[in-house]
Amino acid sequence: MNHGMVNPAATLEATGIPGVKTAHYNLQEPALVETAIARGEGALGQGGTLLVSTGKHTGRSPKDKFVVREPSVEDGIWWDNNAPMTPAAFARLHEDMLTHVKGGELFVQDLFAGADPAHRLNVRVITELAWHNLFIRHMLRRPDASELEGFLAEYTILNCPSFLADPERHGCRSETVIAMSFEQKLILIAGTSYAGENKKSVFTLLNYLLPKKGVMPMHCSANHATDDPHDTAIFFGLSGTGKTTLSADPARTLIGDDEHGWSDTGTFNFEGGCYAKTIDLSPTAEPEIFSTTSRFGTVIENMVYDSYTKELDFQDDSLTANMRCAYPLEAISNASTTARGGMPKNIIMLTCDAFGVLPPIAKLTPAQAMYHFLSGFTSKVAGTEKGVTEPQPTFSTCFGAPFMPRRPEVYGDLLREKIAKHGATCWLVNTGWTGGAYGVGSRMPIKATRALLTAALDGSLANATFRMDDAFGFSVPTSCPGVPDLLLDPRRTWDKPDAYDRQAARLVRMFEENFHQYEAFVDEAVMEEAVVFRGAM
Repeated sequence: MNHGMVNPAATLEATGIPGVKTAHYNLQEPALVETAIARGEGALGQGGTLLVSTGKHTGRSPKDKFVVREPSVEDGIWWDNNAPMTPAAFARLHEDMLTHVKGGELFVQDLFAGADPAHRLNVRVITELAWHNLFIRHMLRRPDASELEGFLAEYTILNCPSFLADPERHGCRSETVIAMSFEQKLILIAGTSYAGENKKSVFTLLNYLLPKKGVMPMHCSANHATDDPHDTAIFFGLSGTGKTTLSADPARTLIGDDEHGWSDTGTFNFEGGCYAKTIDLSPTAEPEIFSTTSRFGTVIENMVYDSYTKELDFQDDSLTANMRCAYPLEAISNASTTARGGMPKNIIMLTCDAFGVLPPIAKLTPAQAMYHFLSGFTSKVAGTEKGVTEPQPTFSTCFGAPFMPRRPEVYGDLLREKIAKHGATCWLVNTGWTGGAYGVGSRMPIKATRALLTAALDGSLANATFRMDDAFGFSVPTSCPGVPDLLLDPRRTWDKPDAYDRQAARLVRMFEENFHQYEAFVDEAVMEEAVVFRGAM
């Protein structure tokens, strides 16, 4: 087969998609950019980037995600967190989408999900839009020519933004739908042009499959010391907490920015690219990421730009605050060529605290780490989900509830077992507000966050003097080179300390109320930590 050429429509017959006029199989970046522009899907930007708009969907649609309720997964899905769809409704949706694409043009990429050959998944992604094919080619891992010969897809994604679902007929909530059948090994996406649904569907898939193999799937970025892959750090966090920015450290080697697995042999990236937020992107603070916004083939999503010069406006969020760029890992000069590292030596849990009461860094005991991992406290930042226009405090278990098909304790137990077996120092890092809540205080200075992380990862912070935080019961350093001592004590950054106390007490109560749901599923050590946490005030 001539990969990258237009193949007969029969190419897709084997995947159950008959009647397609043209199938483009594994087009590479130049052809995809050229085709997307020719089809009017986007414009050519500076340096050969592709400038696209996702229309009314500028973020994920978590309420439109469904798992097909099939016998083989009935007892393994966390149904309180995953809306069910009947097999009959899924079959109608599939049939109607196949009818919709007949006589049309589709784009196909055969890709790997997972850098570790022992755990990777063969995924075929079939898209209606050429730029979606370019996006997913960046985001997943690209097989070489020999690996493509005889490629057998284990799971297939069919993405048709122009198909609008019928809630009554298809058993969904709106015209937008993301439906996953584990028995049919098929994911259907319709009614949205937001490209992030493609990658997060694969992540959801791996979050279901890998725990059965003893592999911990993680919504995290990861890097390692330049001269020591065994000095690996992982950064848990929801979108907007700084995973991409903080892991792209020029002094360390980047493993990946969003999704990883922790197996018995180490850490590995699920993906082959990065999907970075570009709002207020700075060439000084984030030079590596900034440089990708003028790199050939980078997908620039939902950014305002000059119609004549194509110059990007990094401050204009009139389309969305969730403006992004997607690029392959090799665009980052210090990215790992293998996308693999050793056992995590440091585990960082990133939170964006809109209350403005958490310190910029705190050291966690293993029990505290389990508590905060299950709690997953952060603030959804503007644009990451449809309808979110300003920070909203939230608890998203395992720092990724929207992508978790199984119950949280499955992932929590895996994390606890691996920390106990391999040892790791755990830290909670607040990249949110200081000196007051959102609207009053200011964002945590990135320079201070980087200094604290550098000290944590090189081991020097472990030798600092720590105080026990009165509100939250964890250990907070009292000093760190390059960081004002005042910043390390959030109560002192507020104009009115009593206002801080009330806000901290409010957040403690929110933690307590949220954690009730896990009390029957965690061990005594974590429950003891929960009691200490509650009594800290």
